[in-house]
Amino acid sequence: MTAITALEQAVVRYPGRPDAALRAVDFAVRSGERVGLAGDNGSGKTTLLLALAGLRPLASGRLLHGGRQVVLREQLRRLRRDVGIVFQNADDQLFLPTVLEDVAFGPLNLGCGQEEARARAVETLGTLGAAGLAHAPTHTLSGGQKRIVALATVLAMRPRAVLLDEPTNDLDARGVARLEEILVTGGLALVLVSHDHAFLARVATRTVCLHDGAILAPG
Repeated sequence: MTAITALEQAVVRYPGRPDAALRAVDFAVRSGERVGLAGDNGSGKTTLLLALAGLRPLASGRLLHGGRQVVLREQLRRLRRDVGIVFQNADDQLFLPTVLEDVAFGPLNLGCGQEEARARAVETLGTLGAAGLAHAPTHTLSGGQKRIVALATVLAMRPRAVLLDEPTNDLDARGVARLEEILVTGGLALVLVSHDHAFLARVATRTVCLHDGAILAPG
């Protein structure tokens, strides 16, 4: 099955750092799979997510979308329609006055009209059990509420795959259980970065471990 997004021999470097953040990484995300991504702090997990979403350029190697190398701006735009990312810090995704405006922003940016974008936002918040937050000022939300709204901003764009960086941060036990239900039953391809190995074991269909920017062999 052709991968939705994939990296081949990907190398990522950051300015001023002698070692590569990713070292010859091969990684693919296909429809229906939920990939857990484990590893110590600084192992390259967040960098891998950014590279898969086309948000971190490669020093060498290839980024693929639907089996084709992403090299043109239009190809990158299509990739970002299919692949959404939920950042570790929810505040990085919430910047408009109200929740509804934040969740509708993505669909508007994809070309939806105001009415359709608003309808998508309302529907997505309802699916996540957060309909009551629609008109709340974003800055008044708790950490857990911001986490759910940040996920809603991505799901409202109806991607094929979602990349989530530490999605259980700021969630209580009830919130984690609800998140697990949403992720397992949603039918989306997922990549999940988490230090919570029990959460990964319950949600992921397979798990990959990173160490010093490289993927460890199974076992």
